[in-house]
Formats: sequence, structure tokens, C-alpha cells
Amino acid sequence: MSARPIAAVIFVLILAATASAIDAAQWAWLGVRIRDLSEQEMNEISSRHGLREGFGVFIVDVIEGTPAQTAGLKTGDLVVAFEERPVTETRVLQRLVAASAPGRDVHLTVLRADGRRRLDVRLAAMPRAVIGERIGAEFGFVLRDAEPGASTALAVSAVVPKSPAERGGLEAGDVILQVNELAVVTREAMREALADAGLEAPLRLIVRRGGNRLSLVLKAPGA
Repeated sequence: MSARPIAAVIFVLILAATASAIDAAQWAWLGVRIRDLSEQEMNEISSRHGLREGFGVFIVDVIEGTPAQTAGLKTGDLVVAFEERPVTETRVLQRLVAASAPGRDVHLTVLRADGRRRLDVRLAAMPRAVIGERIGAEFGFVLRDAEPGASTALAVSAVVPKSPAERGGLEAGDVILQVNELAVVTREAMREALADAGLEAPLRLIVRRGGNRLSLVLKAPGA
């Protein structure tokens, strides 16, 4: 198994591929930034821990004041199980958390240099700002802050292959000017607009690409 291009994109947990069936206000949240493992990392983990096959999700960062921090999760932990279900990649962990509910107590199994740990975590409701970021990720694009001096605060840093964003014509480097009927000039405005948009309906974007303004329609995930 080789590292995929999307593995380099760090996501804030959590959303599901079936998120259109879940009320965004009820999404559960762990509060970590995660990434998939490279093939080399998988081999090293397999050898170090005596596993037949290396797998898991690497915690890049634990966000302050979140359920993850309260439970004792640490940067560098490798999450290998949610309850008793194996966690093989970021999307698996995302779906498992999304299928839970805010306030639910769950068990995570993590690997550290000193061995295996089992941690109890009480999931929380996802903050609205994170909901906006996750909706963008479900449509298949990730945002970055524009370069200093740019006329807008946001641009697209990555588009997921075969996602609604790619199929709708969005490209890395596009600057998003409008989400549905709302003009966006800051990251906060973008998060709010995406949170309001949800996942049930297509996402209508106005973007600037070079010297051109383009109108794009991204189909709802799962449509």
C-alpha cells in the first residue's frame, strides 16, 4: 500500500462519506489533526510492534481544549482501533467518529514508543468553524490563506481526485469569491458560508482563476 496524494492533506476530524444523512449540528468531534501513514511507516510499525501488517492513523496535532486533549491523546500517537474496530486510514476513523454522537464515551487504542494504550474519550459536538472546514473537505477541496498582499484572504490549496470539487471544475490555485449567494473575503466568512451551505444541495461557487471569473457548481457529496 503506497501513500496517496490526499494523505499529505491534513484534516481536522471529523465527517463521514455519508454525512448528508447526518445533521451537521450533531456531528461528533474528537479534536485532532491526522494523516495517513506512508508505506515506509507501515513497515516500521509492523516490525517495531510485532504486527503482521502495519496500519493506523497518525496524530499530527492535538487541539487544545478538545476531547482528545482531555483523554490524554498526544501528538505522535498512532490510532489503530476505535472501540474494537481496526482503524486503517483517516477516512475510517472519520466515519467511525461521525457515526457516534456528541457526549458518547468511546475507547481508542493507540500505539506509542512505549507500547499500546487504551484511552477513554468523551466525544463533543463539532464547533461551527470546524463544520465549515469539514464541509469543504467533503466536497473535495482544502483551503489555504492567500499570500501576503493578495486581494482576497483565501485560495484553494488542494482538490481531491474524483471528488465533487474536481468534477465541478475546481482547481488548486482558484480563489473563491462567493459561496452560493454569499461573498467571502476572510477564512471566517468562508467557514460560515460553508457551514450554512451544508451537504444536502449542490454548492455554487464564483472563483477567480488568473484574470477570469468562473461560475462552478459542485454536486452534493453522495449525489
